[in-house]
Amino acid sequence: MTTQSDIKKLAEQMAGSMNSFDDIKDFQKQLMQSFIDTALEAEMEDHLGYPKHEKADKPNKRNGHTKKTVRSDTGDLEISTPRDRGGSFEPVLVSKHQTRISGLDDKIIFLYAKGQTTTEIVESIKELYDVDISSSLVSRVTDNILDDITAWQNRPLSSVYPIVYLDCIVVKIRQDKQIINKAIYLALGVNLNGKKELLGMWLSENEGAKFWLGVLTELQNRGVQDILIACVDGLKGFPDAINTVYPNAQVQLCIVHMVRYSMKFVPWTDKKAVAADLKA
Repeated sequence: MTTQSDIKKLAEQMAGSMNSFDDIKDFQKQLMQSFIDTALEAEMEDHLGYPKHEKADKPNKRNGHTKKTVRSDTGDLEISTPRDRGGSFEPVLVSKHQTRISGLDDKIIFLYAKGQTTTEIVESIKELYDVDISSSLVSRVTDNILDDITAWQNRPLSSVYPIVYLDCIVVKIRQDKQIINKAIYLALGVNLNGKKELLGMWLSENEGAKFWLGVLTELQNRGVQDILIACVDGLKGFPDAINTVYPNAQVQLCIVHMVRYSMKFVPWTDKKAVAADLKA
């Protein structure tokens, strides 16, 4: 199972590439609608006792969907509620006659992304709806969302990127019931339209040239034929790894690392003044 921070980072990176508040709201709306549809399908699976498309010798089966519009904090949502032949399915997250979802974006969509455990999510939904939801239902929902993350991570990419930044960020995640710092390695590309595009995210215990060689090979397998400039840190062997996959790429040290490296040649008495000038 993926870490809870992956979904949050995905939302943050996508929102950061948008140009207006309306774009961000549209993304939130689409994410909420997708989450609700996924959750309702998981509820039906929990109700029937077997997954969709699986043949089961049981009297009650799926019977299509009913579409309806509900109002939420991010606007009107067109949701699709699954039906069963027996008519006994009573959805919990969005009940049959419910027309308003208050605070669903804050209370549900990002619960998993914010690092809540299954038990905490169940308690939060109980607080919001005053109903009981099983832990197995929450697990099914999060597992289904994992499929979306996997599809995003493996999506086809453009053939050429003028610039690709290869670096990492450190985030706090929940692991083994503890909050720890974890490095997430990123490939951030600038496409031919001049827009930033997050190409992928990877977790690894150790950063090294061999690891980045694997990342670059993955990008190549996903359709990236050429990188003009690769902007990296000063990791030993990094340029060789890049040129192994993209022999024509120009490797450039990123500005932050160039500044840090240049400070090694500044006398101690002048470091503060030089650093202030560089920041200005």
